[in-house]
Amino acid sequence: MDPRDPDPKHDPDLKKELDATLQTRKELGAEYESELVDSFMEKVEQRFGDAADRHQRRQMAERQMAAARGPRPFGADGRTTGAGMGAEGFGERFAFVGVSLVLAIPLSAIGVANEGLPGLLVTWTGIVGVNAVHAAGLFARLRRGGRGKDGDGEGA
Repeated sequence: MDPRDPDPKHDPDLKKELDATLQTRKELGAEYESELVDSFMEKVEQRFGDAADRHQRRQMAERQMAAARGPRPFGADGRTTGAGMGAEGFGERFAFVGVSLVLAIPLSAIGVANEGLPGLLVTWTGIVGVNAVHAAGLFARLRRGGRGKDGDGEGA
């Protein structure tokens, strides 16, 4: 719950209003009970209406701020909004490329030490192949169980 919105179960102002309404009922008697209850309920409705209005205004302000910032390259679900982009966000793609380049150094050394130039070529073919598969979004599709964008089991 938002700390700026009062908790309806523990709202001190509503508790004071209820205590005042009950005290007034004791003083005036049962003949004014329905008017007192109606008055208290109007205050409760107004309180919750004000909270709902604040919530709605806050949501509208957040939408306006998002619109003012411009289009985001990736949607809230992590999928890209631009054409030709995979399902992962920029951070995940950047990390994958970075890790593959860091691992390329020892793999290249191992390939050259064991097989020379052919070992180096095989190593870099593998590195380029893994990055190409990742860029094509095939890893993400495999993680989703082989489903395409429409979930029918076919690729995109």
